[in-house]
Amino acid sequence: MESKEERRILVAVDGGDESLYALSWCLKYIVSDNYKDTLILFYAKPPPTLYPDVDGTGYLFSSDVIASVEKYSNDLAECVIEKCRRVCKDSQNEVKVEIKVENGDPRDVICEMSEKLKTDVLVLGSHGYGFIKRALLGSVSNHCAQNAKCPVLIVKRPKH
Repeated sequence: MESKEERRILVAVDGGDESLYALSWCLKYIVSDNYKDTLILFYAKPPPTLYPDVDGTGYLFSSDVIASVEKYSNDLAECVIEKCRRVCKDSQNEVKVEIKVENGDPRDVICEMSEKLKTDVLVLGSHGYGFIKRALLGSVSNHCAQNAKCPVLIVKRPKH
């Protein structure tokens, strides 16, 4: 009996419609019974914004507020991952699913995680920003396409 080739597919998710579409698209067109696929759902928690006080000796927010912001960030990550698990469960494919969550700028941690996990392909959704918005806000998918060490598949959600 011939053993199936193993593939590691990292899908960066952020809870937006674009990343959920990219995940669904990946499950439909990339994941295959011909391979032994592992789908890694990756959520990058943006670092919290800290505001130093006027003196520069401490922070504007109390530790209670900072703890609340951290709890919200963790709850949001869990909510996003749960949505993605449902999408995977609803698909017709039998695929092994791993979950990874890291703190940091999504552009950097997605590329770092992809390299660390030795993924075969990185799948990202595209927000479809125009040139101006992309220049002002930066593009995670563009950054990853230029800096990831593996092939990058950018899935653009069709306009309805």
